[in-house]
Amino acid sequence: MSNSATVEHISECFIKPKYEVEESKHPYELSPWDLVLLCSQYIQKGLLFAKPTDCHSEYSITQLLQSLKESLSLTLVHFYPLAGQLATCVDEDRHECLIFIDPNKGPGARFIHANLHMTTSDILSPADVPIVVQELFDHDGAVGHDGHTRPLLSVQVTELLDGIFIGVSFNHVVGDGTSYWHFWRMWSEIHRRANIEGKQISISIPPLHQRWVPEGYGAPVSLPFTHPDEFIRRYEPPFTLRARFFHFTSESIARLKVKANEESNTDKISSFQALSALIWRSIIRANQLPHNQPTNCMLAINNRPRLDPPLPQRYFGNSINLTTATTTVGELLEHNLGWAASMLSQSVRNYTHDTVHGFFKSWMHSRVVYCYGTLVNLSNVLMGSSPRFDMYGNEFGLGKAVAVRSGSANKYPGKVSAFPGCEGGGSVDLEICLLPNSMTALESDEEFMAAVSISV
Repeated sequence: MSNSATVEHISECFIKPKYEVEESKHPYELSPWDLVLLCSQYIQKGLLFAKPTDCHSEYSITQLLQSLKESLSLTLVHFYPLAGQLATCVDEDRHECLIFIDPNKGPGARFIHANLHMTTSDILSPADVPIVVQELFDHDGAVGHDGHTRPLLSVQVTELLDGIFIGVSFNHVVGDGTSYWHFWRMWSEIHRRANIEGKQISISIPPLHQRWVPEGYGAPVSLPFTHPDEFIRRYEPPFTLRARFFHFTSESIARLKVKANEESNTDKISSFQALSALIWRSIIRANQLPHNQPTNCMLAINNRPRLDPPLPQRYFGNSINLTTATTTVGELLEHNLGWAASMLSQSVRNYTHDTVHGFFKSWMHSRVVYCYGTLVNLSNVLMGSSPRFDMYGNEFGLGKAVAVRSGSANKYPGKVSAFPGCEGGGSVDLEICLLPNSMTALESDEEFMAAVSISV
């Protein structure tokens, strides 16, 4: 492998929806859940596929690119906001602005064809995620507000020597991880059906585009600003990060769950809560912080099933928040795994329909935009993404993906992203980002490494 290998962009074009739908002729409103993410970077996730080696398989990069473009154009009929750009109306007299999506603004979704003179093993074999993986995605460093001039969706198809990487960069203002992988799933579905049935544009799970706000709150929602400088902050890490994947088998996670519940004398702790507790304790121990320093473990939580009545999973947009467990470094490390897991479990149980409404009430009185920089603290651990997302079910005529990888977006010390293991069955892959010294300490942590099966 050449350490100097870089991604070469061969061509790019823009993709519009195959057909225009009536809804795309009107402004697409954003909810408070969307607006708070205007400073967040694009969601960047991608799937690595092996090139077909079966002599009976017909593989052509030209045919693959054309089929991906055609199916993407059909998919955008249903996910039409992704083909537009953000727009703003400013009211100077009231000192406020209204930000929305104009589905017809801009050239459409960007589609990039690129080349990388490396193998899939070059990507997957190193202990740390190679820096070149960042080049497999578009919109590096861009934040949600940049969607005023940048595409809201970019697809980069990079051909390796023995593989194909499909990286999708998705403006976080448009949707959360649930919506992001919903788009992937429907694109994959249309790709399969289009190849078989022709121009088929019906899908099994159409997105729900109607914005949700609690009863009593009107839409659209404005922000108390007239210029981006008043609320847009960009986070640029002032340090070098190491990012590494760790694999946990379903058996290892099951043992953690049993241990956490036994130590807490309960049966309410879930598998992911037990795993998160292990990660929280291990990272904080690796960071070697003062025992009296407060520490937080934050879990990204989906609001949809917690509302009454529940919001459908096909709701397209953002419907997430963070639930937090807080203690001190000393208490976290002096107590056992079950104690930490029970704190996380309780924080999740306390997050209810009333919590969601409380967020809206508070935000409407003080309309702010979140800045990722406020989360950057060596005493914080944030568990993002989810092993529940069906990532490996997305196929594009290349068979099942061999790995999931992410770009540089939204990464800082203590950020952990969860993915389903490639073999399925409840296994989990965690991408952990830490300072170099902390990662070295984590790799030597006996409690942590005893639960790790392999690094991937």
